Amino acid sequence: MAKLYIRPTGLVSSPQSVDGDAIRLGGGLAYAHEFAVILADDGKVLSNERATAEEMLGALSDLPSELVDEGAAQWANLQKVHPPLQCGERTIRLDQPQVMGILNVTPDSFSDGGKFLDDPAAANEHCAAMLEAGAAIVDIGGESTRPGGAAVWEGDEIKRVVPAIEAAALMGAAISVDTRRPAVMEAALQAGAHIVNDVSALRHDPRSLGLAASAKVPVVLMHAPGDGDDLHADGKYANVVLDVFDWLRDIRDRAVAAGIPRELIVLDPGIGFGKSLADNLALLNALPLFHALGQPILLGASRKRFIGALSNEAPSHQRLGGSLAVALKGMDAGVQLLRVHDVAETVQARNVWRGMRDAALTDFSALPAF
Repeated sequence: MAKLYIRPTGLVSSPQSVDGDAIRLGGGLAYAHEFAVILADDGKVLSNERATAEEMLGALSDLPSELVDEGAAQWANLQKVHPPLQCGERTIRLDQPQVMGILNVTPDSFSDGGKFLDDPAAANEHCAAMLEAGAAIVDIGGESTRPGGAAVWEGDEIKRVVPAIEAAALMGAAISVDTRRPAVMEAALQAGAHIVNDVSALRHDPRSLGLAASAKVPVVLMHAPGDGDDLHADGKYANVVLDVFDWLRDIRDRAVAAGIPRELIVLDPGIGFGKSLADNLALLNALPLFHALGQPILLGASRKRFIGALSNEAPSHQRLGGSLAVALKGMDAGVQLLRVHDVAETVQARNVWRGMRDAALTDFSALPAF
């Protein structure tokens, strides 16, 4: 049976630039004028029709009868305004891109080499610096999920993350815990974390779904093809963009069925997890499509291997330029959360981007002639 995908393809800096014939994506500062209405079966595209925002109601009425409701739902989802994430006393608004800073307390992180694990003072200083630079959220993790990374016993993971979370909580930070183990989730939430960021999308342990549902906290569900210890395994796709979209839709519905409210679910396409260079680039170019799932989107691509592959194999600490390019791509696509290592630089890029977006909303007819 054919499935439907409404993919924004014509992004514009403001509705005024197309005489108002545009919609606002995900309640943010990204706008789309043209859309591809795609029908596909098992990753094979059967039809691909184009329509502008004003033409979409007609295009949706022309869909096969069994897809009319899905079309209406996706069209509404693309324009959905998301409520803020409440993190203790901190409110994280989702009407502009927000920066999530990374704090790895692991011995084998691909990016920082474990320098924050054995030096709590350095970890706390780094956390404070990210908050001062403008990080809305600090994401604290105690297990490396890079390809080939060793599994960690949950007791060791708890010992790593809890002190860092407690210190960040004393700073008044909004905190997410990057873990796939329910015991770590529980300990982290008790220590002051507000968000569960699970790269296994609550699949690694059957207890995770129930814990997240009972905790009533925001959860980030990330796509990864592997369902065991190796999340990078089995990365084979008929069409990576459509396959990841379907997977995230299923995992969203699984979470809702378990009792997690939709307003607490954030989705992450999982850049770099079981994906080739071509797969990653395809997903980055298709980011606006994922608004059709009706959830906020997190993009975690900072310093990842594909950036090095496009940069003469630059090592992880020399991938700032590429990381900023990807972050800006995410901003243009309306992504709400950017998970990054280089907070100050990304916040500065976001602020300049925001300034340009605000200026673009000025009525063109009111501008002086030159």
